[in-house]
Amino acid sequence: MGTSAEPTTWQPGPKKHKAHSLIGMVDLELLESAWSQVKKNKGKAGIDRVSIEAFETQRIGNLTKITQELRDGTYRPAPLRRVYIPKANGKMRPLGIPTVRDRTAQEVIRRLLEPVFEPIFHEDSYGFRPGRSCHDAMKRIKAYQAQGYTHCVDADIVGCFDNIPHKVIMQTLSWEVADGKVLTAVESFLKAGIVEDGGTKPTTKGTPQGGPVSPLLCNIVLNRMDWQLAHAGYKFVRYADDFVILCRSKHEAGEAYVFVRKVLAELGLELSEEKTRITSFTEGFDFLGFHLTQRHLVMKDKAVERFKAKGRMLTIRSHNLDKEVVERLNALVRGTANYFGWPAASTRAQFLRLDRFVRKRIRCMKKKRIWRSDNFRIPNKLIKRWGLLSLVEVSGQRTRNLPP
Repeated sequence: MGTSAEPTTWQPGPKKHKAHSLIGMVDLELLESAWSQVKKNKGKAGIDRVSIEAFETQRIGNLTKITQELRDGTYRPAPLRRVYIPKANGKMRPLGIPTVRDRTAQEVIRRLLEPVFEPIFHEDSYGFRPGRSCHDAMKRIKAYQAQGYTHCVDADIVGCFDNIPHKVIMQTLSWEVADGKVLTAVESFLKAGIVEDGGTKPTTKGTPQGGPVSPLLCNIVLNRMDWQLAHAGYKFVRYADDFVILCRSKHEAGEAYVFVRKVLAELGLELSEEKTRITSFTEGFDFLGFHLTQRHLVMKDKAVERFKAKGRMLTIRSHNLDKEVVERLNALVRGTANYFGWPAASTRAQFLRLDRFVRKRIRCMKKKRIWRSDNFRIPNKLIKRWGLLSLVEVSGQRTRNLPP
């Protein structure tokens, strides 16, 4: 889990000792490793329409050119391709898709910067860090709860990735990094522009989601908030731009809210007045897909509805039930069970209901109708023989008698 020892003296500001000559570490071996990660992540082509497969056909030449340009300080990224993906609340989340070439170069820069900043990241930051997970963040929250932190500020930053000022990013980087070529490369990625509606728009702020280096840059900036919270005596748990501040009373939570709002304002960011709230474990709150209460840790309502929506898309009644449908459902079941079936969670009752929902969809798809008697015509044992997995079994929350 992250660094072995929590640093206690880090403060934002210029340093006497900075990281020099990072760009000298760029070689073909590093590019090959970065390219392997980009290839593994897959993803769509950028504005140049060069796909992962097309880039691979001339891999050595492409990687050699990127290596040389990064080392010379002449690398210039292409504008990002704007796409929108639906959010859970029905709104659309903007993404900026870099070209495959730029994703590879960004991954190189990420690998150069990460070892510099990992040692100074706060121990209660969990998002996009090696050896850390959402479950680790949840464990930390439960640990604070056990210590008597009963209230919290459930915080939401307005468009964090899209609104971080470039000046703040570059200032924070320069406090730890003295390599001008690396800093220039980062700034060029930030100012690459966005292609949308047939034209190129400048990017004057933010680090667009979709690039490998963006989560690290977000962590680097928000680390300033982390340490100001810590030095003020507040406990918190942060996963990327999603965080909660744990407090012992409602009054303390109110003070924390005022404090963090001021800190974020210094970073050019703001809390969402609509989504940020002061709450408690008694009232319950959502974090990283879970709903936490005094005694329980379950799937939040939106996560349940998201599972059902995906299940409906995979089991359209007018379509035929075949092996491919079962395989896609099993992928959905595995992903949900592995995440929400975490041993500390109490999701068994929800899993039973969702398993019943999936079996109902399977029966309707098979018979092209909704008849209760089909529960007996197509029993659970038969559906299991067709290869369908269940959330209860995959998560290890086995039960002898499953309802239809």
